[in-house]
Amino acid sequence: MAYKLTGKIQHYAWGGYDYIPHLLHIENSKHQPFAEYWLGAHDKASSEMWLNGNSHQPLNQLIKEDPEKFLGENTSTIFGRLPFLFKILDVKEMLSIQVHPSKGEAEKGFARENEAGIPLDAPQRNYKDDNHKPEMMAALSEFYLLHGFRKEKSLLEILNKTPELRSLAGYVEKKGYEALYAHVMNMPQIRVNEMLQPLLKRVLPFYKKGKSAKSSPDFWAARAVDSEITHLENPDKGIFSIYFFNLVHLHPGEGIFQAAGIPHAYLEGQNVELMANSDNVLRGGLTPKHVDVEELLKHTRFEGIEPAVLKEIPDKNKWIQYPSGIRDFSLSKIEIDASNDIGNQSISPEIILVVSGKISLSSGNDFVLKAGEAAYILPGETYKISSISNSLVYKASVPVQEM
Repeated sequence: MAYKLTGKIQHYAWGGYDYIPHLLHIENSKHQPFAEYWLGAHDKASSEMWLNGNSHQPLNQLIKEDPEKFLGENTSTIFGRLPFLFKILDVKEMLSIQVHPSKGEAEKGFARENEAGIPLDAPQRNYKDDNHKPEMMAALSEFYLLHGFRKEKSLLEILNKTPELRSLAGYVEKKGYEALYAHVMNMPQIRVNEMLQPLLKRVLPFYKKGKSAKSSPDFWAARAVDSEITHLENPDKGIFSIYFFNLVHLHPGEGIFQAAGIPHAYLEGQNVELMANSDNVLRGGLTPKHVDVEELLKHTRFEGIEPAVLKEIPDKNKWIQYPSGIRDFSLSKIEIDASNDIGNQSISPEIILVVSGKISLSSGNDFVLKAGEAAYILPGETYKISSISNSLVYKASVPVQEM
């Protein structure tokens, strides 16, 4: 069986005002930021499953009551919960610099903070649960993000051509990435001001005149000030990361995977995001929230990388796969022309989300999903998707057959 699923909206300050309301066919009369739309069973904001016409229940509650039915034997045995959280994001203002811990380190950190008696909702808490948080995303628009440290040649080039940061090049050449990052993250604020204030005063006028390109770190450093994420008086240390990390531009349909330890930050655009069911975030700046530099340095991967932009890989069922290599989730999509259909069999719990168009979903029961609507498909179900109009559909599942 398949059931309609209604997600939960998150009104974070960095979100846009139009994209998610338009997708969900709702008014934004209060002019609130609509940052994320969650589909899943996270205890913070579980989706609601419609069991019949007018009756709905929280998905997390249904899973707890009958895990084998709603998760399947394999997923239930291995994870004991729905292992992923499926989202739509609308990034209007840049997010904080972030690193996520590995599964093993999350378990140790969570236990350590529990033993220390730190409340789960304490602002200085690093570990909200015992799980890792790898993330996969696919761009729905032109999308910009920071992802991992630049390769050494690229990093030295950007430091040497940025007068205010030129003195940092020696740390890379003589001591490596970790020394460089530890140096700026532990730098006294007075020294941060001495380095970053001249840089920001130099690049801000070009940004305001529209003469700064999004392909340049100068654009995003200036935007951080212009959008009041940071201020000229005491610039945030996260500005350094804008110059240290790869600046990635994704086109619609392209994806990228954020593994444990890879520092990253979303800058602008809309995307579909699929992640492990966790809320563990170690922050590295561009945020008023808690930044634990010691813990951040422990879990950051200090190596230059070439961002692996994911192109779509068709599978035998015509779904386009975004490979992640992890067992918690699998992201795929399908574009269906009007009056065409596709059959499939779920091997795990699946959530499908219609991003554009309109489909009919048949699996013991038949119903129509339009753009912004989603369904939860039980494991082991044979189902058919028929496109009523040209449609774009994303699917989240668990690759249990590979375990």
